[in-house]
Amino acid sequence: MKENFNALRKYNFWNGNVLELGFVRKAYTDKIMNYTGNRLVKVLVGQRRTGKSYLLRQIARRLINSGIQLHNVFYINKEYLELDFVKDYNDLENLLEYYKKALQPKGKIYLFIDEIQNIEGWERFVNSHSQDFAEEYEIFISGSNSKMLSGELATLLSGRYVNFEIFPFSFEEFAGITNKELSKQHFIEYLGSGGLPELFSLPNEETRRNYVSAIKDTVLLRDIIQRQNIKDAKLLEDIFVYLVNNASNLVSISNIVNYFKSNNRKTTYDTVSNYIGFIEDTFLIHKAERYDIRGKDTISGNCKYYINDLSFKNLLYSGFGYGIGYKLENLVYLELRRAGFEVYVGAIKDKEVDFVAIKGDRKIYVQATYLLVDEQTVEREYAPLELVSDNYEKMVVSLDDVHFPSRNGIQHFQIWNVRF
Repeated sequence: MKENFNALRKYNFWNGNVLELGFVRKAYTDKIMNYTGNRLVKVLVGQRRTGKSYLLRQIARRLINSGIQLHNVFYINKEYLELDFVKDYNDLENLLEYYKKALQPKGKIYLFIDEIQNIEGWERFVNSHSQDFAEEYEIFISGSNSKMLSGELATLLSGRYVNFEIFPFSFEEFAGITNKELSKQHFIEYLGSGGLPELFSLPNEETRRNYVSAIKDTVLLRDIIQRQNIKDAKLLEDIFVYLVNNASNLVSISNIVNYFKSNNRKTTYDTVSNYIGFIEDTFLIHKAERYDIRGKDTISGNCKYYINDLSFKNLLYSGFGYGIGYKLENLVYLELRRAGFEVYVGAIKDKEVDFVAIKGDRKIYVQATYLLVDEQTVEREYAPLELVSDNYEKMVVSLDDVHFPSRNGIQHFQIWNVRF
């Protein structure tokens, strides 16, 4: 154990170690820090390589800067080779006990455990130590699967954890890391690239393409094919490609089954549905269900899927026809999700409202379009919102150079300036 533990020293702040923190994502760290100082388990979830590890270290650094002793902060990343010996919660418990004997921290211990889902039975460890009244712990964990809180832990920790979904860089963060202004020109640049943090340290498009391809392959292979014992790996990837190239379009499971059958690929409704669910669990894509605005309920059948990052489209499958308006709609969806909204595709009479976004008592109706180029386009975008009779916020966002005046209470925003 001593050798294994000493190998972890370089990943911790002990003895004045200076760790790489990356671009500071203040919006996330501020939000998470607001929940510190209690026994709530802080859970960071999101797609691989969206920056969860950096965020855990940034939070640890902020705690240390606030006066927490260096030795009271213990950071573990299960993806490091040095932690291969930690197979289950008993191994994790033994490591924690060795840490306490070796460093003898006084008072509350702050545990940061990255990619915790790779430790068998981790729920038992977290539940035990988050409720330990003999010794005080504050626990921060991360994972790359949305189902990590759907089982035993959700039951054990009911009401005793807080969840934070971590997305790739927003446009504001893109501007921050590239030292650029929040302008239309730079938004178009962001629209044509992606927001995965590591992309900004890579020198050219080829290396960025290889990097994004490796992420896709890792998620599909390690997080889905191996864990779910997938029998048709090629079909899984082809479904992912289909969803990327049909993002922002209404689709149904039946549509997808028929598409593959028309290409002489045998599959079933249940198989396609299950495979899409597995992809959703890894955060590569997000599902937006249709919402009956007048009936105030979801509608089964068609729905839309959005990509977690446009780099999958821009760098891997750019040869397929895909208009700028669809990518813009995808980014608006992600921005609403970053702001903490539940997001649906609105339906009213025979028209569609791109987004119905709900957060607590707040509701926003949003239309996202490329350009309001003529009266016909203006009518198409504003008419669905004008059918909505309630008094919640209604807005149209676009890439227009001109800021349009309010129309029947509907606000217009240039997309690079909008904040939800």
